[in-house]
Amino acid sequence: MRTINEMEIKFKAISINEGFARSAIAAFCIQANPSVDEITDIKTAVSEAVTNAVVHAYPLKDGDITIRVKLYNTGVVIEISDNGIGIDDFDKAREPFYTTKPNEERSGMGFTVMESFMDSVSLQKNGKTGVLVKMEKIFKDNYSQTVAGV
Repeated sequence: MRTINEMEIKFKAISINEGFARSAIAAFCIQANPSVDEITDIKTAVSEAVTNAVVHAYPLKDGDITIRVKLYNTGVVIEISDNGIGIDDFDKAREPFYTTKPNEERSGMGFTVMESFMDSVSLQKNGKTGVLVKMEKIFKDNYSQTVAGV
């Protein structure tokens, strides 16, 4: 797997930035010439991961979300991280319909949605408290042929 391009963005963990994140990551991935379905999958998964961070990571203070994206000759790896309160039980958080905010009409399907649209999703602590969501999407067509100069 050979790195073709990479980028990093950081923004405030507020709901209006979810659309920005989804669009920015999709625009970056376009250079790999993925299918429309692959871009839609990426946008959906990024939207869910960012929304989780906005809703859950910083209940008592402001904070930031960082997204790192690496394009490879075979696909893309997206890391979305925060420095918020973290997740106590990753296995429980990944269960369909589990939510820590039932009074806010949260469906508890964020990780399930991410896992259904991406080829792999992993969770880990980001420092002492925050969360890092790592997602990978393999593109059907190897795009290294389509990038000029590669």
